[in-house]
Amino acid sequence: MSDIIKCVAIDDEPLALDIIEKFCQRIGNIELKKFSNPTIGLEEIRRSRPDIVFLDIEMDGINGIAIASQLPEDTCFIFTTAYLKYALDGYDLDAVDYLHKPFSFNRFQTAFSKALRRIGRQQLPTASQCITVKQDYTNISIPIDDILYIEAVEGYSKIFRVSGGCIMSRILLKNILALLPQDYFLRIHRSFIVSKSKIKSFSKQEVVLCDGSTLPIGRQYVSEISDIMSR
Repeated sequence: MSDIIKCVAIDDEPLALDIIEKFCQRIGNIELKKFSNPTIGLEEIRRSRPDIVFLDIEMDGINGIAIASQLPEDTCFIFTTAYLKYALDGYDLDAVDYLHKPFSFNRFQTAFSKALRRIGRQQLPTASQCITVKQDYTNISIPIDDILYIEAVEGYSKIFRVSGGCIMSRILLKNILALLPQDYFLRIHRSFIVSKSKIKSFSKQEVVLCDGSTLPIGRQYVSEISDIMSR
């Protein structure tokens, strides 16, 4: 099975399509086809059977609810709209999620992760995915899969790398967490975020990473970590 997630977005607003495209590029490994004409978009969905569909509801001349009812059976789709009044109709049609415009990248990522679970796919970070942080006056790009763990140190975040060394950036831990793919990083302590794929073992008190680093687990995170890591 290909690692590429094939998606189709239908929206009569070019700006809305551009935002979806930008967010898909930020996640990575997504092939997106955009359509401002719902009829042509529906034809493409029927032809190519994409993994995930992003569908606006209120479009000029046609309602996305009508389009959704014509999708091939088992199509995984997410509604995107500025009108909350349609939310119930969306869930009645088995939409995997409902994005209320304007939506943030984090909210988009949450919906996308739900869709991946619905279709039984897992998207892994790739070397081409990076976050960019500032160290002193320099912007530094760090590959997602090179991040081992991140430590909060007096208003800074210290990013430890699999390849060795670390980056010190004046950014709060909660803000750097928002930049990361949420399905692949885990906050284990008020001062630590770890890459889940780098965890070698864990207990109620600590996690051991693949390089031998041992980090404490905060009491408030124990239950959540046990649940996530046991799935």
